[in-house]
Amino acid sequence: MRIHKEGYKIILVTFFILIILSMLVVWFVPNHFIRYIFYFGFLLHLLWTMRFFRYPKRNVNQGDNYILSSADGKVVAIEETYEDEYFKEKRILISVFMSPFDVHINWYPFSGLIKYVKYHSGKYLVAYHPKSSELNERNSIVIEKEPGKDVLLRQVAGIMARKIVCYAKESEVIKQGDEFGIIRFGSRVDFFLPLNVDVKVKLDDKVRAQKTIIAQFK
Repeated sequence: MRIHKEGYKIILVTFFILIILSMLVVWFVPNHFIRYIFYFGFLLHLLWTMRFFRYPKRNVNQGDNYILSSADGKVVAIEETYEDEYFKEKRILISVFMSPFDVHINWYPFSGLIKYVKYHSGKYLVAYHPKSSELNERNSIVIEKEPGKDVLLRQVAGIMARKIVCYAKESEVIKQGDEFGIIRFGSRVDFFLPLNVDVKVKLDDKVRAQKTIIAQFK
């Protein structure tokens, strides 16, 4: 299993903390059965941490007008809204919520040019909260395929997330399916799409990054 580079340090620190906790269990818990319960819990925590940072190998579902999901998870919002950070106009918002058990790496939904990147500090409301896109820690990226075909992506931290990693840079030419970042633990990704796109998903649909077509440019 391949591990994302952002996970190496966290996994190593987690391993050493669990070793120390295991030593404390030996010293302070005389009952062998209870010790084994602790050891089993520590092992599960280590395996979960390693699994969280897994890096799946997938073939990109390439398509010239496809807008692929940038994240694994569940569609929790599809609505028309006013986007006031960059476009200053009405857009179709599609939100994908990532549970702690989903892959949290993010990939570009289509090929194009990065026009805008901006990080915002903020709160840590649960990621499926309607206001989390506006109030939580977040990072916004605007990608333009061509004039009139552009999307604002927003990485949104959740109640468990404490770090948004984004590799996108303004004026960079990017390729559909390439990685642009990761959000640690429960979080979401918002897509602010042009009103004339053809939406391909429904509420509560499970989507996969690099695979699921969430919408299509016309």
